[in-house]
Amino acid sequence: MADHARALKADPDSSNLPFIYREYGRERLIDALRRMHLIRQFEEGAEESYMRGLIHGTMHLSIGQEASAMGICMPLTVEDQITSTHRGHGHCIAKGADVARMFAEFFGKTTGYCAGRGGSMHIADVTTGNLGANGIVGGGLPIAVGAALTAKRLKTGKVVVCFFGDGANNEGAFHESLNMASVWSLPVIFVCENNGYGMSTSTARSTAVANIADRAPAYGMPGVIVDGNVLSDVAEATHDAVQRARRGEGPTLIETKTYRYRGHSKSDRNRYRTKDEIEDWMTNRDPIARYEAQLQEFGIASPEEIEAVRQSVRQEIAAGIEFAKDSPMPEISGLADNVYTGGA
Repeated sequence: MADHARALKADPDSSNLPFIYREYGRERLIDALRRMHLIRQFEEGAEESYMRGLIHGTMHLSIGQEASAMGICMPLTVEDQITSTHRGHGHCIAKGADVARMFAEFFGKTTGYCAGRGGSMHIADVTTGNLGANGIVGGGLPIAVGAALTAKRLKTGKVVVCFFGDGANNEGAFHESLNMASVWSLPVIFVCENNGYGMSTSTARSTAVANIADRAPAYGMPGVIVDGNVLSDVAEATHDAVQRARRGEGPTLIETKTYRYRGHSKSDRNRYRTKDEIEDWMTNRDPIARYEAQLQEFGIASPEEIEAVRQSVRQEIAAGIEFAKDSPMPEISGLADNVYTGGA
């Protein structure tokens, strides 16, 4: 059955379909599901590897935020660029990263994206437009503005997406970056993934405005609030912002309301949230379960096809972990390789 014909079978009036079902064919929709499962199972695989002592140091997992990462990246091209955060594994995968090389980076192996030197918080892959994750809160904001300025000056047509968390909206770099991007009408989209907590402090206690997107008008740009756990809503907001940026109309601030199921990092004992709160998000607002329900409702995928995606991803994750385990460790003789410093 043709791509959209399957959806129309469930809903004869295509204008009533959510955005992604009007905009994309079945192959793209199934690939979005695959990548969302890939993000979650990668995070779970990384967590298990950490518990088994295969990964050292901490990590910040994005389990529960899969629709935000995928929905933002879905309307982007390979040439478009992103800057990421300390909670950036999902962004990498949504933008097209290979999970085997990501695991290798986590394991400190030479086959990793940064030859094992970046680890969890500093993965970059310029071939897919990923300018890098960043361990500094708000650190990606000025980088994204610089990349967008380059795109405008060189007339490349690229759009830059800057991911950051709710904690970063109170950093000076946030305000400086939004102001500069608006003054120069740069093709950049600022994406605040608001999971409700900056480390252990809720946004209600740390931010004066009710919504972070409410700060956008002060910098002369649209501020858009979406349910970050509904893939189509996120993708539609991004699509509109991308079109606006490509027309030369400047930046947009998108706030995706989402939630992380795990603690801030592996050292977080998670005592500031109730079990009921976490369970409510996991049971009633899970982004993957919501998307799978829509795929079935609109006749895009059957339960058997969805299960086949899950199984395929499990195999890819298992193979990625084995690749990382079998990859070589760096030699001591290469300690100074890929390390740079400015001249005096």
